[in-house]
Amino acid sequence: MLPEMIPRPPAISLAEYRQRRDALMAQLPDNAAVVLPGAGLMTRSRDSEFTFRQNSDFYYLTGIREPDALLVLLPGRAEGESVVFCQDRDPTMEAWTGRRLGAAGVVAEHGIDQAFENADRDEQLVELLTGRELLYLPLDNGEAVAVAEEALHSAQAGLRRGRPALKGWLDISPLIHAMRLIKSDAEIALLRHAAVISARAHRRAMQVCRPGLSEFQLQAELEHEFVWQGASGPAYSTIVGSGANACVLHYIENSAPLCDDSLVLIDAGAEFELYAGDITRTFPVTGRFSAAQRALYQVVLDAQVRAVSAVQPGATLADIHQGVVHDLTAGLIELGLLEGDVQARIDDESYRRFYLHSTSHWLGLDVHDVGTYRLDEQTPRPLALGMVLTVEPGLYIPSDDDIPDAYHGIGIRIEDNVVVTKDGHAVLTADVPKQVADIEALMAKK
Repeated sequence: MLPEMIPRPPAISLAEYRQRRDALMAQLPDNAAVVLPGAGLMTRSRDSEFTFRQNSDFYYLTGIREPDALLVLLPGRAEGESVVFCQDRDPTMEAWTGRRLGAAGVVAEHGIDQAFENADRDEQLVELLTGRELLYLPLDNGEAVAVAEEALHSAQAGLRRGRPALKGWLDISPLIHAMRLIKSDAEIALLRHAAVISARAHRRAMQVCRPGLSEFQLQAELEHEFVWQGASGPAYSTIVGSGANACVLHYIENSAPLCDDSLVLIDAGAEFELYAGDITRTFPVTGRFSAAQRALYQVVLDAQVRAVSAVQPGATLADIHQGVVHDLTAGLIELGLLEGDVQARIDDESYRRFYLHSTSHWLGLDVHDVGTYRLDEQTPRPLALGMVLTVEPGLYIPSDDDIPDAYHGIGIRIEDNVVVTKDGHAVLTADVPKQVADIEALMAKK
């Protein structure tokens, strides 16, 4: 019997993409312009490329997935404020690599005001930017900076003909990233769908897991479910770390066998319509936790559950993280892995031997999504309606002489995706179990 297909949510509307562009332009001073390149193809080896993935900022403003495109926003331009340069229509290339939108397709299918093919770019771009006094572009993008430098050169040459001077350029990224931090209802629906796919994959991995398999075989089960459900694949490199491999935070070799007495940590999420799922679960290879594994797991789980419950408008990630640090430190002391007073061990950072990372990050078009975590150096950003984040405490116990043998090489992380709602929060990844009894019950259904 074939696996059930999950109904797909609606795509983001052309109207929403236009609203984003309009909202961005409304923040710009008079007579400014935006220059934002999309991503290009990258060589994998010789004449083959990596699978193409569009630049997230470019996609956020256009919905266009083709490579080698360029967006220009020109507030107040009578002929149209949004202009895209795109790949040339080329029947020979299209026979090899598939249909290209062309200028007419960009306008018709993506609601862009005007489009040109890249063959016309040099001539048209100079004309479009002539007279603009300030350019906004991603300053870390060499293509955008080259466009700005050419515009400056052209402006200097045109000064003798009475044209306004180009004053320079500024970074557009902070403005776009502040917008991306608050998700629309349509974006949350896509993130929810990516989370549901990811949860199904984690459940599947739990149910097939058994001693004698290898980490890469669990990876194969996860990624098969991603693609079967219409995701493009993993949103990031899949982590399947068994035993001490789970103590390596970004372990991606996924090559070791699964051993009878070990836990396995899986950090994996699907990418659906460019939006990311990001789930971590830790479970016993045999389907039953040992006493030491259960005790340490419960410390992480209790901290994670309390942290999730703290997500609400006005809360800060800094406060949520400090709550996790307190709970994990208290648990480590109770288990004998640390000694002394909880606050003393927090103050001297002894807990960092076992907990190295932050509790949360933003989630969206990028798995570690954009947006600042502070309003300024002293002020953490308060959570607001429409923000989406992860909550992922963990403990990673080294195999050192001063650690009881029962805890050697245990790595545990539990991660959920959470959206901030008007009244508190909603967990997008609740479909995959994390309570000890629920995990053991699911794994018993082989």
